[in-house]
Amino acid sequence: MASRTFDFSDTSETSGETGKKPRGAVGKEAYTYEVYYQDSDCADEQHPILIIEDAAKTLVHHVSGRFYRSDDRMSFEYGRSSDQLYAAIKGIDARFCELLYWLADNHMDVRLSGHIVGEGYNVYKIRAVDAAGLRRLTSEDGFLQNVIQRLLESKPVEKKEEEDPLEPSCVAEDLRMSDLTGMENFLKVAKTTLPENIQEWAKRNLMMARSNSISVDERRHAMRSLAMMLNIHWQGTYFPPIDPVKAREILDENLYGMDYVKQRIIETVIQINRTHTLPAYGLLLCGPAGVGKSQIAYAVAKILQLPWTALDMSTISDAEALTGSPRVYSNAKPGRIMEAFSSAASSNLVFIINELDKAEAGSNGMSPADALLTLLDNLGFTDNYVECTIPTAGVYPIATANDKNRISDPLMTRFAVIDIPDYTSEEKKVIFQQFSLPKVLKRMQLEQEECILTDEAAGEVVAIYAGQPGVRDLEQAAEHLAAHALYRIETEGVLSVTYEAEDIRRLLP
Repeated sequence: MASRTFDFSDTSETSGETGKKPRGAVGKEAYTYEVYYQDSDCADEQHPILIIEDAAKTLVHHVSGRFYRSDDRMSFEYGRSSDQLYAAIKGIDARFCELLYWLADNHMDVRLSGHIVGEGYNVYKIRAVDAAGLRRLTSEDGFLQNVIQRLLESKPVEKKEEEDPLEPSCVAEDLRMSDLTGMENFLKVAKTTLPENIQEWAKRNLMMARSNSISVDERRHAMRSLAMMLNIHWQGTYFPPIDPVKAREILDENLYGMDYVKQRIIETVIQINRTHTLPAYGLLLCGPAGVGKSQIAYAVAKILQLPWTALDMSTISDAEALTGSPRVYSNAKPGRIMEAFSSAASSNLVFIINELDKAEAGSNGMSPADALLTLLDNLGFTDNYVECTIPTAGVYPIATANDKNRISDPLMTRFAVIDIPDYTSEEKKVIFQQFSLPKVLKRMQLEQEECILTDEAAGEVVAIYAGQPGVRDLEQAAEHLAAHALYRIETEGVLSVTYEAEDIRRLLP
């Protein structure tokens, strides 16, 4: 859909046609461009950032120049200074209006890439270049691509979008904002990509960071908080359906056997296919060490197509480590939860809470794990350092634990609990032969024919570690045997090494 917005004057007899025009001239006829809304995952010639009038089809694939606007018109100006040409703006993606105004007001030289579609030049790429239009300006273009990417990921009024095109690689560079000018410019051109409460919060913190009436520490805290919040990509909470067959394949790749566990996991997340929101309950994976709880969590993140971040509760004894310390202290800092958001750079993520049962109560007798309750309730999380409520509807928590009896009842009620049993001896033997040993050989760049274990030898490995839960010890045994085989191949000149049961008893403790 489209909405008519601004009128811009045009002195040419045929309004909107590409042609010559002196800078600043004002005409009597009004040129009206349209603001359009679209639902697309990328900018291309069918889903352009903007459309330039070009009935004469004179614009080429790449064209360099500047956007120009006055009170009565907006155009793209290009060509030599002695032979200046202009092209009227025909339409703009609603999300990019403020960006184009900013480019015009700051007289930035840009190179547009596009294609002729009908009587318009559909622009799908904007790069910051030097005045000659030949060289990309690394710093300016890095900022510009960051803004374009964030705007494409944002919802205009209805839909969410994504991506920006870049010649060598899409956005492989680290485009995090750290300087105050960059953050201020971002708020000018892309503040609508932030939740409303964070927009107001960002304005206040930007004023604090620029203020000379407060202490240096307060300004530093404001700038650090601002950088953390602006570097998070704030996304919508619509989640596409998952493919249960593909989900099962992902789990099978990461977990041997345990059909019941895999079925429960898929049943828990499949509700996304109807609600298009994350499940009301996170997952609590309980079981002995080494059975693959963390691997399951990573697999779920892959199923949901979300980034993940991890928090180790065994290292935390104070709730303040999770929720941050107030800015009144000079050494104040954000909590681990806020740092995890910033590290993931996304508001939609899988939050993996490792060893939830290992969090020890502090001096006040309270478990720091209870500070997670607001995060798990999806009502928003407030960090004491940042001093702003973060939307958490896009956060899916997955916790791991060895002993669920050490977890408080309020926390337990926030999770769908899945008990993961230890493997049987036969299952461990299959895992060692088909997963652990091949994985180690591949990592050490050994062929399977170079390190061979007889069936009895594999059984002996499992028997030696029968008293240990999980399969971590089996992978360490595979590492030991592969290294021993490689040593013999390199020093003795043998082509392969075969291990019998008695060799295993001699080599492994």
